[in-house]
Amino acid sequence: MRYEIPEKKKLVYECSIPMRWGDMDAMGHVNNTIYFRYLEIARVDWLHQLNATPKPEGEGPVIVNAFCNFYKQLEYPGDVLVKMYASDPGRSTFETWATMEQSANPGVIYAAGGATTIWVDFPKQKAVDLPAWLREIVTP
Repeated sequence: MRYEIPEKKKLVYECSIPMRWGDMDAMGHVNNTIYFRYLEIARVDWLHQLNATPKPEGEGPVIVNAFCNFYKQLEYPGDVLVKMYASDPGRSTFETWATMEQSANPGVIYAAGGATTIWVDFPKQKAVDLPAWLREIVTP
């Protein structure tokens, strides 16, 4: 199943991630699992920047699903430019989307992925309303 990134979304973060030699597989390209790692790095960096990291004694984000569409093979060496977008805030959830380009080939999407994030009260282990400040950030 292929997931499509919506047109209505808001660019919320951009970062460059160096590919490592160990990211490659036996076929000489970046292993599919590593694309998820690149998505995770961008998402976690963005959440850290917002001071929205999980707090076990309080509230925070939890990923409830993730996907990645692969279009072209990333090959070492180089840097991956990840552009992260947000959209579709619900009562307790929002969507994140990301595109991955090779810095040496700007504008060409090598992969695109995303995740649904739910805001949780960890001691209660229950979904709670998105904080107003976060809702404003993720609303296109």
